[in-house]
Amino acid sequence: MKWVTWENVGIDRIGCAWLIRKFVDPKAQFLFIPRGAVLPSKAEPFDIPAVKLSHHGGHCSFHAVLKEYKLDDPVLARIARIVDEADTVQEVKVEPAAAGLDLICEGIRLISPDDHTALDRGGVIYDALYARLAAEKEKAT
Repeated sequence: MKWVTWENVGIDRIGCAWLIRKFVDPKAQFLFIPRGAVLPSKAEPFDIPAVKLSHHGGHCSFHAVLKEYKLDDPVLARIARIVDEADTVQEVKVEPAAAGLDLICEGIRLISPDDHTALDRGGVIYDALYARLAAEKEKAT
């Protein structure tokens, strides 16, 4: 399936693409369009205002993907909180990893020649974050 989002990906779009590839559509193909461009008709949009898989109720698009595809993994819910804190205005800081993940995703975008490369590189970061949080959760139980 084809998916579309704005170009110059950041923390939420990198996270959503990782989530989609890992848990929704392993063969996902991503298209990147400039802000304000017409959405392609045969691609599922995400992290673009006024679409189903975008910010709703003060939460980032990562939350919308979790909800839409009924992904109830507690580790993914924790990642959603981290992305939320980094990507939206938060009065309370509860996830120490949020600022670091945001900084790393911004750096990935800066060193990547294109958005496809940024998604690939960012995917490794999200894989590592998932592994670390899963190990932490397992230790606690």
